[in-house]
Amino acid sequence: MHSPTPAPNPTSPPRPYHSEHHPDPPPHEYTNSQTTILSAALRHVPTHGFTRDALTLGARDSGFLDVSVQLLPRGEFDLVLFWLASRRGLLRASVDNGLFEKDERVKAGLKLSVEEKTKLLLMERLRMNTEIRHQWQDALALMSLAGNIPLSLSELHALSSEILTLAGDASVDASWYTKRLSVAAIYASSEVVMTRDQSPGLSETEAFVERRVEDSAAIGEKLTGFKQCLGFVGSTAIGLGRSWGLKI
Repeated sequence: MHSPTPAPNPTSPPRPYHSEHHPDPPPHEYTNSQTTILSAALRHVPTHGFTRDALTLGARDSGFLDVSVQLLPRGEFDLVLFWLASRRGLLRASVDNGLFEKDERVKAGLKLSVEEKTKLLLMERLRMNTEIRHQWQDALALMSLAGNIPLSLSELHALSSEILTLAGDASVDASWYTKRLSVAAIYASSEVVMTRDQSPGLSETEAFVERRVEDSAAIGEKLTGFKQCLGFVGSTAIGLGRSWGLKI
């Protein structure tokens, strides 16, 4: 029998897992013990979903007692947040491993635009949900709870900022915000489409992403004034919330 797991040392620095590119890191980070449990629990999500059962199995796999899941104050929602953050890390790794260079257009000697890279990154991230997409509606339900909305939106913003940074976006004006909200809205709505997509290779989801990115680019070209940008930010934020089923 394993001895009881001691509580995390409050003097030990927590392990941050936010993107270095995000200007305002999400206020959720984990200790080594929490990270170990969550990492192991992710392996059980395809079968058990984002549930306490998955957390308990992750704790056992890591040599902790079942009661150790109490180290995670947000419970199942911590598992959702950890999934989102760890996939962002995998997205960066995909780019480092030649995501863009493997594209047929690049092999043919063409240079990808920021918009084209954004599409590739969105689909790469969505495909990471393939093995758990049958569980994703439950994750979205957790994210939509009133107390979880701020961290959910913070993590989604971190993803959209990451995508645009990896795509090479160099905006420094008000469009910096509108682009990130646009990408966040596209990703959130695409996740919902993906959960229902039965087409080979998620081709229906990819077509949806293609249309949304093109529509977003067309809207961006028409936004020139600061007041217009503010109006767009507000309408996009409302649409983003509604795409998750929020009462806005």
